Amino acid sequence: MEPVVQFENINKSYGKHVAVDNLNLSIEAGKFVTLLGPSGCGKSTSLRMLGGFETPTSGRIMLSGKDVTRVPPNKRNVNIVFQDYALFPHMSVAKNIAFGLELKGFDNQRIHRRVSELLELVQLQDYANRLPAELSGGQRQRVALMRALAPDPDVLLLDEPLSALDAKLRQQMQIELKAIQEKTGKTFMFVTHDQEEALTMSDTIVVMNKGRIEQMGDPNTLYGRPGSVFVANFIGETNLLRSTVISSKGDVAALNWNGITITANPGGLDPRHGEHLYVVLRPEAIHCSAAEPVLGNRIKGKIRQRVFKGNHTSLMVEVAGGAMLNTLVHPSDVAQLSSEDIWLGWKPETTTVIPDRHAQN
Repeated sequence: MEPVVQFENINKSYGKHVAVDNLNLSIEAGKFVTLLGPSGCGKSTSLRMLGGFETPTSGRIMLSGKDVTRVPPNKRNVNIVFQDYALFPHMSVAKNIAFGLELKGFDNQRIHRRVSELLELVQLQDYANRLPAELSGGQRQRVALMRALAPDPDVLLLDEPLSALDAKLRQQMQIELKAIQEKTGKTFMFVTHDQEEALTMSDTIVVMNKGRIEQMGDPNTLYGRPGSVFVANFIGETNLLRSTVISSKGDVAALNWNGITITANPGGLDPRHGEHLYVVLRPEAIHCSAAEPVLGNRIKGKIRQRVFKGNHTSLMVEVAGGAMLNTLVHPSDVAQLSSEDIWLGWKPETTTVIPDRHAQN
């Protein structure tokens, strides 16, 4: 199946500043794809180039098999939802949704049918005649989405549309947005710097760094098998243990970390003796106990900090050589750790290793 979107060797510069550096990306139809990264990584610029609001310095953008690199926004079959929703304040909910359909010359009967269908999709049938000012933030968000979906675009572009919502509503809308995408079967291209949003909604996450794709894949792969230090740090909390390879055989590698021998899953790498690697150890993979655990890796440590975070407590534990490990413990288990001296343990298969690029340069 031909991709609905293709970025081919796309570059975008503003004077001497390179915003997007040789971007090559294909997006399948019907997928929820998220561009994730810090401010200035090129994610919004890439979205705006697909929407026609920015023109690439070089390269080609294909949409449904057609070259749209220099086609104006109103001639592309895409729609965009911005952070501020941009609803027309003087128009009712129904009129806002119908606006794009009227521009396309749809007849009144077809417009009424499409608007009714979309209002029902987001359960806003009873709000058709209300003005945007009479709606909650979440309701305005839904109206903006339906207005963008009304003309049946090939791709819906979403530029951090949830950033204006409070935390609880934002979590609710993450689930609802994914449900809308699945019900409509449309291709969504979403931009965010929030890794929780990306993990919650995406079929594919494209992690960007300094205008380039750092890694792309499904949420489980990016979280469980990050391909670089940048990805490991950006997606979720992690402990990065810079280690030296002692030996490697099959799916177990033995490494020296601060004088301690630990074992890890080498993944797709073939570690060599003496090579420097980072072991990625997620805080929730570490088991904390008063007694020595029966696990492949176990280290004695001393609790230096406890931070209660509601559904878990974060412990900073000092181990041999003064290194610190961040762990997450369920509140009911914290009471069992009455002493500051504890054991940490984890299974080798719950870790992975990534190259130390600095050591290779």
